[in-house]
Amino acid sequence: MFAHALSRRLDRHGIHYAWLIAIVTFCVMLTTSASLGLPGAFLKPLTKEMGWDTDQISSILAFRFALFGLMAPFSAILMERFGVRNVVCAALAMIGAGMALATVATELWQLFLAWGLLLGIGSGMTALVLAAVVANRWFHARRGLVIGLLTASSATGQLAFLPVAAWLIEHMGWRVAVLPVLIACAVLACAVFAFMRNRPSDIGKPAFGESPAAVAAPAAPPAPQAPLTLRGPFVVLAEAMRNPTFWILAGTFFICGLSTNGLIQTHFISLCADYGMSAVPAASALAMMGAFDFVGTILSGWLSDRYDSRKLLFWYYALRGLSLFWLPHSTFTLYGLSIFAMFYGLDWIATVPPTIKLAGSAFGRDRAPMVFGWIFAAHQIGAATAAFGAGLSRTMLLTYAPALYVAGGACLIAALMALSVRRAQPAPQAQPSNA
Repeated sequence: MFAHALSRRLDRHGIHYAWLIAIVTFCVMLTTSASLGLPGAFLKPLTKEMGWDTDQISSILAFRFALFGLMAPFSAILMERFGVRNVVCAALAMIGAGMALATVATELWQLFLAWGLLLGIGSGMTALVLAAVVANRWFHARRGLVIGLLTASSATGQLAFLPVAAWLIEHMGWRVAVLPVLIACAVLACAVFAFMRNRPSDIGKPAFGESPAAVAAPAAPPAPQAPLTLRGPFVVLAEAMRNPTFWILAGTFFICGLSTNGLIQTHFISLCADYGMSAVPAASALAMMGAFDFVGTILSGWLSDRYDSRKLLFWYYALRGLSLFWLPHSTFTLYGLSIFAMFYGLDWIATVPPTIKLAGSAFGRDRAPMVFGWIFAAHQIGAATAAFGAGLSRTMLLTYAPALYVAGGACLIAALMALSVRRAQPAPQAQPSNA
């Protein structure tokens, strides 16, 4: 088979096939997450051409955010049942179809079908769970590094395509601006079909860093860490809800989504337009946030291995809140927004590594991935709330300022909530008998 031959060729150069899987996954998450950020650049063109209000389009984007998050607890089940390659290819096809159908939409319900349902489900099938599945299956060593890189690609991808899209909107129209994502989805679907395999054993290799003896003899597939029925995630949720730490992490992550994806990612270009800045420099500032986010997320993973995750979250949320309070009073020049982009970008998704670590400490390695899926769902519900609420503020009050102040205040509350997470207690050790 092609994958076996390619694996042997890479071995001759000292390269494990797992790194090719990681590169393909990185590109997939970069592109699929870009589909979440791209519609934010279309708010102004759509309101001008179609006459739809900002809050009407925002409600569709809000539904997409919510569906994207609610798919996360179930995406691992789909990958286990149907295979990673099949699920990722289906997701790329849905995202491409959703972006293409939006270009011919003439009614709001058609836009809801394209951007609400198809983009929500397709992007949710390749959410952060894909990073966890690939890292856990293919990497025995360097697993933390791989998770950090893939997580950073997810957030960065939501912003990376925006400058090109903004330039295309200004010079060729918003319908042409969907082409980069469409082309990327098509190319990556071919790459996934050609290179992606479910497990290292599919090509007769151990995971990266694992002893070759692990695949010397056929072994039964490992027992799944989470239930593989549709009822399973709800069972895990019911158990997690009895732990106060779940509510704290879900609440802080709700605020995280409220203050990032739903607000800045969705409405930043429109916000800058209200202050006289054109789409291209505004999108460039967002892309700069994505670049600094890539650095900030990896740095956050390094810090979470060395410092108290609760204190890290306190500083992340507090500083983010202060930056949102400052934004309405900035000059909205390229210089002023560049400073904001650098500061805010480093903090964009830096909350993920310490939140994952706290979830692992509270719920154990077996349940933590599924529990984090629900915590991530809370993140996207927060994003949906901000996407709709900020659009409503712009329509009713003709300004985004109230939404920025509310999000900033919520971040300060999240900072205090993070400190209330109970420190994980070490397991008690047996005392020697005096008898």
